[in-house]
Amino acid sequence: MKIASIEISHHRLPLDPPFKASWDGRPRHHFDATIVRVRDTDGREGIGSGDLMKGFEGHEDLFIGQDPRHLERHYEVLSHINFHYGRCWPLDLALWDLSGKIICEPVWRMLGGRADRVRLYASSGVLRDPSAMADQAERYLAQGFPAMKVRFSASSGGRENWREDVKALEAIRARVGQRLDLMVDCNQGWRMPWDTTLARTFKDALAVARELEKLDIYWMEEPLHRADVKGMRLLKEATPVRIAGGEMTRELTDFRQLIEERALDVIQPDVALVGGITGCRRLVYQAREAGITFTPHSWTNGIGVLANAHLTAGVGDAPFLEYPYDEPEWSEARRDFPLVEPLRHRVGWLELGDTPGLGIVLDEERLAATRIG
Repeated sequence: MKIASIEISHHRLPLDPPFKASWDGRPRHHFDATIVRVRDTDGREGIGSGDLMKGFEGHEDLFIGQDPRHLERHYEVLSHINFHYGRCWPLDLALWDLSGKIICEPVWRMLGGRADRVRLYASSGVLRDPSAMADQAERYLAQGFPAMKVRFSASSGGRENWREDVKALEAIRARVGQRLDLMVDCNQGWRMPWDTTLARTFKDALAVARELEKLDIYWMEEPLHRADVKGMRLLKEATPVRIAGGEMTRELTDFRQLIEERALDVIQPDVALVGGITGCRRLVYQAREAGITFTPHSWTNGIGVLANAHLTAGVGDAPFLEYPYDEPEWSEARRDFPLVEPLRHRVGWLELGDTPGLGIVLDEERLAATRIG
């Protein structure tokens, strides 16, 4: 069989009420999803989602007519497109999905088959007052999540300062004690395009870390600008709190530097945004050999969550995987609108099963109604 066609479509779900993310001072009135479909000459279809696929148009001929199972070859071509034009890694996800359907195996088993499920942490996205954050933590605990990630304010549009952020953590600890592992995303690694405020300095980040130590925080994510490799390594050496980052790192070579420099305790690439499954598989092995935890960022939609989960279950050994979930503003139904059924965790676990490929079933009626462009 050969690749017969590649189709890219864009979709927009209106959000009413809007979602005000901690990392963006502007309320979000819609949620966009890009769907990539790769069909083979036998009529099978692989599906991926993630980045917008900007820069891919005009390069279809580099894939059509090729065997879809030649994943390493396709990865090399996508890495060249990434260098010259844009991030088109959702195609890698679609090719893995299609390859799994061809050989009738789930992707987690194709990758090594370490497990058929992953433990999840609930990843919140909204800045609430301390009491409301504690209420949310109780809900996560009741649903079986072992851990919760709390967002700190970005540079604007949030709480007044990081000390106010710490008060939310203190309220959670007071309410649930040690029954939940807590992680913190400091939101300093990158900015929205309109936000020109500088990231936090090393000394400010160290002051935050000292407060997090008192609260037994599992990891401190994106405490400094993503390019401050030396600063992150120094911070890692200065505090017992694990230092995490890398969700928006664009090149696998940059991850290699982070690993070789031992700049992080936890690396967080997202297969939908960097390297695809094929590239991030390399990072799993590199991180493990360096004693660094690999657990992906997965704040896209259910397709991205599934792709990261298959990699984590198949070849990784992560303590838990990010599960974007913060009702009511960020529900599973909103997050997974392209799917017939949203993903559902079971007592804090995501079970992947034996369905060939990634296990994606699209809601074609919803996609038709939300298509844009």
